[in-house]
Amino acid sequence: MPALSSVLVPYAAYLRVYEPLAAFPEPERGHWARYARREDTPTAQDELRRSLADLLPTPPVAVPVHESADAFVTDVDGVVCVCPWRTRLRGWLALEELSAQLPAALLDAVLPPVVRGQAAADFEQWRERNPDARPWIRTAVWGVPVGWFVLFADEEREYTATPPSLRYRTPMVQARRRLARGLRTLREAIDEGPLTESLVDVGRWLEEFHPRSLVELDYGGLVHALPGEQLAEDRSAADAAEGIAALRAGDGEGAAEAYGRLTERWRAVRDRQFAN
Repeated sequence: MPALSSVLVPYAAYLRVYEPLAAFPEPERGHWARYARREDTPTAQDELRRSLADLLPTPPVAVPVHESADAFVTDVDGVVCVCPWRTRLRGWLALEELSAQLPAALLDAVLPPVVRGQAAADFEQWRERNPDARPWIRTAVWGVPVGWFVLFADEEREYTATPPSLRYRTPMVQARRRLARGLRTLREAIDEGPLTESLVDVGRWLEEFHPRSLVELDYGGLVHALPGEQLAEDRSAADAAEGIAALRAGDGEGAAEAYGRLTERWRAVRDRQFAN
């Protein structure tokens, strides 16, 4: 069995929001200000290793007992912005989604019912005390929701070949503007559907954050599910923008072509989930 230090990031992508320190009340603001001055702030790989470590005991720890005090840190035009991990909250939310995705027998083998039941009870009690809590990070496995790409422009794409990585970053005001335009176009051109629902959901989430935040889409471990050449040529945000623009211009055929490129690209990735 490989050591935890050698485990690759799983096949998941992340939508993150980095908020300026001014968005946090005291004493949390002071904590993040001190945290941001550290030279050893952890990485996404560190977060993964800690999560995997909780699955090794018997019975496994479905959700961390204590909330993480870590965050991702970045500088936006001289302003320190942080993206709290909130690993415990995200663990509860992921557990709810997992129950709808896996067969009961498989889920019971991975996480016994008694473990899930205790986690659900803990979450209910915690929710009563924290009704307005929301995560700063959203996760998608084996693909990127099309609606996420609507938030970004092709020129915001940041790609490196070694080590492979692909991400987009944009100011919150731009993300909200693009989402609003895309949603308006979809509602005018077609009936309500999954993409419209996705944009509404993401839009409500983004409204919870400071207007001077930074929004990031990180392909994360999905870079290992895409062949190198395909990753280098991936222009999913451009395809999404092209599809929205075509709809706005009344070009249904052009919109279908752009959307077809997106769906075919990510269908191929999802198919790998079930490959031997």
